[in-house]
Amino acid sequence: MDASTTVETPAPKDVRLVITASALGTVFEWYDFFIYGTLAASGIIGRTFFPAGNEVVQTLLAWAGFAVGFGFRPLGAVLFGYLGDRLGRKYTFLVTITLMGVATAGVGLVPSAAVIGMAAPVVIILLRIAQGLALGGEYGGAAIYVAEHSPPGKSGFYTSFIQAGVVGGFILSLAVVLSFKGLLPSATWDAWGWRLPFLFSILLLAVSLWMRLKLSESPVFKAMRAAGERAANPIVESFTYPGNMKRMLVALFGIAAGLTVIWYTAMFTVLSFLQTTMRVDETVAQLLTGTGALFGLVFFIYFGRLSDRVGRKTPIVIGYVLTLLLLFPIFWFMASAANPGLARAAQRAPVIVSGPHCAYSPFAKTQADACGRLLDYFSKKGVAYTKMVSPVTIVSVGGEPVGDLSDAGLDAALSRGGYNLTKVVPTTANLALILMAILTMSALSGLTYGPVAALLSEMFPPAIRYSSLSIPYHLGTGYFGGFLPFISQYIVARTGDPFSGLWYTMAVVAMALVVTALWLREEKGRVVID
Repeated sequence: MDASTTVETPAPKDVRLVITASALGTVFEWYDFFIYGTLAASGIIGRTFFPAGNEVVQTLLAWAGFAVGFGFRPLGAVLFGYLGDRLGRKYTFLVTITLMGVATAGVGLVPSAAVIGMAAPVVIILLRIAQGLALGGEYGGAAIYVAEHSPPGKSGFYTSFIQAGVVGGFILSLAVVLSFKGLLPSATWDAWGWRLPFLFSILLLAVSLWMRLKLSESPVFKAMRAAGERAANPIVESFTYPGNMKRMLVALFGIAAGLTVIWYTAMFTVLSFLQTTMRVDETVAQLLTGTGALFGLVFFIYFGRLSDRVGRKTPIVIGYVLTLLLLFPIFWFMASAANPGLARAAQRAPVIVSGPHCAYSPFAKTQADACGRLLDYFSKKGVAYTKMVSPVTIVSVGGEPVGDLSDAGLDAALSRGGYNLTKVVPTTANLALILMAILTMSALSGLTYGPVAALLSEMFPPAIRYSSLSIPYHLGTGYFGGFLPFISQYIVARTGDPFSGLWYTMAVVAMALVVTALWLREEKGRVVID
């Protein structure tokens, strides 16, 4: 903006209303988006809309549907970023939250594949696309709206509530699922009760619209509009404004990609890891993850506020370094606490599968050879295995060859090896240890995520801020983060190592650390891209 442009200072009560309405709207919006992932982790989405006769395939297809929503977030960022820079922040995210609420409720109304066949997954994918488009416009609007209402020196603190709102959406999704599960008989929940959390979105939409309609437009946007300084075409100018392309690339590969894989690992990978790999009771796993996320909210607020004093870059870089050092130890620790018997069995009686080829495709309904069928069996069971090459197909458990390679024979061999694959409830002491591991992941996420809304708002000129922020943010979170559950699950299925999917997180965080350390710096509170 021109130096002569006057920006009005909002009253404190107006700022409080802005933060409350924006943060709650963010909670509700992300609830809508995450409720799919929460139920996908439990297998309901896969068996209802993507039945394939293969549990691994169903899980992968359900996570692929989850990823599709993320894949369309950048398109939503382009569309709603343009509208936000041209028409205003307030009315743009009113549209996005309405689209999100309607699409989420729609998922709860789609008949199963058993009723309408292939139309079911097609409609689900279309609704996920609508959710992705809506979310592409929501986050940037809320973050910028709060940042542009924040007084000097408090942008990190105020916008941290938007970051916490993202986590709040995940917590709310778990809380609603657990509440409905507790109120309904198990058979009713499995048959149709799981649809109620999706329909619950209509109530959240009504509350969100009521609150956000009470808000006024951003003072920065009003000043630009009064001065006639709005961008003629914010999309084009985002890519042509001097130095802005480099800022967007740093925001994409250094900020959005890194923080989002840490957060999705802390939430969805942890939830899936506990429920499937470590065979923890589903409700217990959801309660643990939700509790860890709830208490972990303090880290997002704390590090957002801290960034007002120490700068935005420092907490993010420290978070990246600590993630690279601690990620595998945290999950090893969690595994030993979640199911000690299973962890001991894997060490004491390792499973080795060998054969001439041992080719395994997680997407195949039937495997090409006997060795592939064995790998498919162990993948479905969540049992770690090592592959070797031999002239004939052989399976050994704890060094003992298995003579009967039928499912029943393999079940018996695993039982002899000490593998208990029934669902478990950890002891109270071990529950506390798991919670400590989840809180550590939340702290790493808070370090990198807490300061980000303020950082991204400060990186871009006001006239093209909505578009310039939203496009790289949703490319990074949509593709690097949204595809994380699918990619990590695929890596685990191919390798047989339940921890191997973490290498995806490690690779993305390493890239983000290099980009951020080399090209992002701050001078006197101002973000600078070298």
